[in-house]
Amino acid sequence: MSSPEGEVARVERLPDAWRELIEAAREARERAYAPYSQFAVGAAVRTRGGRVFSGANVENASSGLTVCAERVALWKAISEGERELEALAVVTDVGATPCGACRQVLAEFAIDIPVLVANLMGDVWVLSGAELLPYDFPRQSLRTRLHGGVSDESASE
Repeated sequence: MSSPEGEVARVERLPDAWRELIEAAREARERAYAPYSQFAVGAAVRTRGGRVFSGANVENASSGLTVCAERVALWKAISEGERELEALAVVTDVGATPCGACRQVLAEFAIDIPVLVANLMGDVWVLSGAELLPYDFPRQSLRTRLHGGVSDESASE
């Protein structure tokens, strides 16, 4: 995770819906299980219908089994049948951006939504999934391969 560059806003100057989302991520951060890194992360995603799903990072002694807060929040929404996502908030002590794996998961479901990256001092950076991961691995790559190098449109003709 790294801190974003660019224009910094203050949480208190954001629209109510974004402030509420950041607060949900901050509260989720308090439930993080991070005994190894001591780096607590909270995330929250809002759906088009207004539902909010939050998540915290959960570490494991076998570090490859650790899961990030962003993926927890996104997977909770997706597993509850939500497919139309509106915004994602991530809160860390320093305002760190999502890791590459989380960026790819975001790209799978909502590459163009705002991603609010906040620190504990009230600073926030507003980015998009596309800014965070300009060259994602698109689903279309798999569809083309599954049809022997032929795109979905050609395969159905």
